[in-house]
Amino acid sequence: MAPGYKHVRVRDYLRALVAQELAVGEAVPSERELCDRFGVSRMTVRQAIDALVHEGLLVREQGRGTFVAPARIDMELRLVNFGDDMRRRGLVPGGAVVHAETVEATWDVAEALELSAGDAVHHVQRVRTADGHPMAVEETWIPVGLLPHMLDQGPEHAPDSIYAALREAGHDPDWGEDTVGASEASKTEADLLDLGAARTVLRITRRTFAEQVAVAFSRSCYRADRYTLWVPLSAPSPVVTPRASAGATV
Repeated sequence: MAPGYKHVRVRDYLRALVAQELAVGEAVPSERELCDRFGVSRMTVRQAIDALVHEGLLVREQGRGTFVAPARIDMELRLVNFGDDMRRRGLVPGGAVVHAETVEATWDVAEALELSAGDAVHHVQRVRTADGHPMAVEETWIPVGLLPHMLDQGPEHAPDSIYAALREAGHDPDWGEDTVGASEASKTEADLLDLGAARTVLRITRRTFAEQVAVAFSRSCYRADRYTLWVPLSAPSPVVTPRASAGATV
């Protein structure tokens, strides 16, 4: 094999090892072992491992080694709450409220909810978990007029599902708009998500509507090492060109 492709042999060996022998959390052979096994340099081994870390198959832990990463979750953008989505995948959802309070809407929140700046909104921030592992930090704003008593019993009693609370109040969320991006996590987000050195997060900003009324605005950041964005595609509809009427000029 050409020198430039030596790392491919190492990469494919590690990929097969993960698929056939190693479980999540188990260590892969050390760089020294791989160098000796394949007769290649440490740089070549690191190139192979880097590729699998980038794919999300492996995860590095500083001072400890390289381990099999948990499987990534395919994220399909659907108007569903986190708990229902995790249960659908066979995972146990959980989480904790970081804070919940009634505040004045900033201009960006007010614009998203079609309110005036300064109008009262409930603001809830929570960490979402699956099988006990932190997956996302989620912030949601809801017009107080829609759920006036949502926080009456204190922040710790904020509803686990905002969508369910809206539904019970007669504001059934039925469509929304998502904006998706990626960036580095803030220190607070990294701490809440237990990211360590893996600081990249997937960010989703969502406006949720019940008919034509904006009922919720949210900003969420998801661990990029645990999610792969899955988007179904279909061929575009054929373009319909109106037939020119008799006598028309072009």
